[in-house]
Amino acid sequence: MQIINLLYQSLLTVDLEDNTLKPGLASAFPEVERKDSLTFFHYQLRPEAEWSDGSPVTAQDVAFTLKVLKAPFIRNESIRSQVEFIQDIQLDASDPKKFTLVCQGFTPEMQLLTGDFFILPAYLLDPQGSLSAIPFTALSQADSTQYNTAHTRAVAARCNKLGSPDSKDILQGSAGYRLAEWATGQHVVLKRKDNWWGKNTGHAASYLNANPEQINFQIIPDNTTALLALKNAQLDVLDNIPVNEFEQLQQDGNFLKNYELHTPQGYDLIYAAINTRKARFRDKRTRQAIAHLMDVNGMIRVSQQSYATPTVGPIPPDRKDFYHPQLQPRPYSPEQAVTLLKAAGWIQEQNGWYRNLNGQREDLRIELLYRAGNTMYEQMALVFQQHAAKAGIPVSLQPLEGNVYNQKIEQLDYDMHFRGISGNPFVFNFKPFSTQALPARAGSTPPALARLRAISC
Repeated sequence: MQIINLLYQSLLTVDLEDNTLKPGLASAFPEVERKDSLTFFHYQLRPEAEWSDGSPVTAQDVAFTLKVLKAPFIRNESIRSQVEFIQDIQLDASDPKKFTLVCQGFTPEMQLLTGDFFILPAYLLDPQGSLSAIPFTALSQADSTQYNTAHTRAVAARCNKLGSPDSKDILQGSAGYRLAEWATGQHVVLKRKDNWWGKNTGHAASYLNANPEQINFQIIPDNTTALLALKNAQLDVLDNIPVNEFEQLQQDGNFLKNYELHTPQGYDLIYAAINTRKARFRDKRTRQAIAHLMDVNGMIRVSQQSYATPTVGPIPPDRKDFYHPQLQPRPYSPEQAVTLLKAAGWIQEQNGWYRNLNGQREDLRIELLYRAGNTMYEQMALVFQQHAAKAGIPVSLQPLEGNVYNQKIEQLDYDMHFRGISGNPFVFNFKPFSTQALPARAGSTPPALARLRAISC
């Protein structure tokens, strides 16, 4: 995400100096016009904005980008749901930098969401203008397979190739940096563009900047090696430092001579999910019992040295305008868990719990999945396993490699799992939850720790 932010720009952006939302490629915030069930967002692009080849960024590029996000034959599942409410885009015949987004309904978050996607260069990804001939509204419909032609497949192939090492020639945006080197598994090098247009926007848009001449992203696959490189002053910046090592660095006087340590508020969340499709978890009292065995404060203490914050859902507690203070988390209580299990019809015996479901014996046991190599998840899993044992529920731990883990989740082949999601400090859009998409600008560590129970709990 950091690299993408340095290569591409959105209509709106974040001023990292004061963490506020400001115009990016757009010259100003959109004018909002509401008519019945529709809302119109009128945008104007900056006159200076241009692509790497010097050609202007136009409304046609915005339209092309939205079509890419809507097209069913492009791998866009992670963001398609976020722009579902955009019904159409109207271009201004007299001004190529002006356009209007036609949206269904209205919510305050729409202003951000209409400007929170990276604009792609149509001249690089669709040089023949294949998508320009397709009405935007047609791609919003369920049956748009008629547009899956040889020309559109060529566009899809280019778009789907973005983010791979062989896409260097088309991996170009309007931001202040260009991709200079990409050595897979080793490093990515970005270099500042000469005479970048953002320098010409004046003091009012000074947040559109590109200061370092070169930025080297080092790919270091394990924390031990990364921390060694940091201690040897081979890195300028390192984020997501494991909490135990972070605590040690705070006491290292030699290290603090060269570096500063920060613990900014993050927008990451860790949750526990229960598969309610499994017969033994369908009764809400069973799930509530499991919730009473989640010692969230204990997990935070063990895995995050108390840096994280408990929450009842994906809204951070410090967002008092949206947080629900009356919705209290279930307290850790093995006694209450046992009471709920009995109420749900479970019968306790020496080796655990069982009940008859559909004429067959069903034992209450949990297989807990989490991503292998993540010390935080491992510590959380061990805490839960110990507390579940106090209530007589055996828990087996299954650390899995990333691809296998994701496949298990997608196929609903799990009892319970720990997972993290990243949020957005400016808007809470829960639509992508249904597709496992993660709306994100930039998260930071340490994350918040939370448990999300099934809706029926």
